[in-house]
Amino acid sequence: MNDKELAEKIFLKKRLVPGHGTCSGCPIPIIARTCLSATNDPVVVSNATSCSEVTTTSFPFTSWNVPWIHSVFANSAATISGVERAYFSLKKKGKIKDNVKFMVFAGDGGSYDIGLQSLSGAIERGHDFVYVCYQNEGYMNTGNQRSSATERGTSTTTTPSGKMSFGKQEYRKNFTEICIAHNPAYVAQASVGDLIDLHTKMEKAFSIKGPKIINVFSPCPTNMKCPSNLSIKVAQLATETNFWPLYEYENGKYTINYKPSKKVPIDEFFKYQTKYSHLFKQENKYVLKELQEHIDKEWKDLINKEKSSK
Repeated sequence: MNDKELAEKIFLKKRLVPGHGTCSGCPIPIIARTCLSATNDPVVVSNATSCSEVTTTSFPFTSWNVPWIHSVFANSAATISGVERAYFSLKKKGKIKDNVKFMVFAGDGGSYDIGLQSLSGAIERGHDFVYVCYQNEGYMNTGNQRSSATERGTSTTTTPSGKMSFGKQEYRKNFTEICIAHNPAYVAQASVGDLIDLHTKMEKAFSIKGPKIINVFSPCPTNMKCPSNLSIKVAQLATETNFWPLYEYENGKYTINYKPSKKVPIDEFFKYQTKYSHLFKQENKYVLKELQEHIDKEWKDLINKEKSSK
């Protein structure tokens, strides 16, 4: 499938329609449409409180052209678990004939942080659903507060940079690996910077029984403080610098889907984002060095996992 064919497929599905209120350059609608276009079966969506929920469902309107449930931050996975169990019960009794798919759509606040407990339980119980986390590195809906998906050194409203601080002190949580530790049916890391890869992974996820998790990088222009037309470029640079590798885990095996042909320093990814601009000051350059070393180590560890799992 090429870009044109994918665009036509997404357009024809019309499962998330125009009229939403996302910010200029926001990748959320692109991610949602791509994910929903990856199956021909009916899809029920549980949407956690987030930018995606607020901007697509301004009462009395909605942009969702599928059965849709608003869940609070903490329980989107629990909500879809209940719907999925009810469906299988009704199907067993012959009251439903269709093959229905179930999807959660949540941000990193509702996945990495507040919703992690209900997701963990849903994976452990083996429910059949696809959990899509769009990772925009913080709580964007409420004004750019840090989350555990926010990288070390980032300046946010709750971790501001200044004379006494270089921003967030902690490294981001590795949510993808936490999900892998639960040994679900399928886990993948994807990006809005490569929609064909995302669509391929969603097709696979919808075809597999059991819990599946797709963690999608979704740069927020408001958070990045950069021109809105750079969202996709920033996402692609995240992969080129190994800040956000594209890989998948299935049946105990790791597969890296894209390996950059040459090493691109993390500076190239950071320089487009004002939230990292303070790291280029002389007194903070040691943080940039530490971040590069940390990302290099994570990439090396991922390569070793791929080798050892074959």
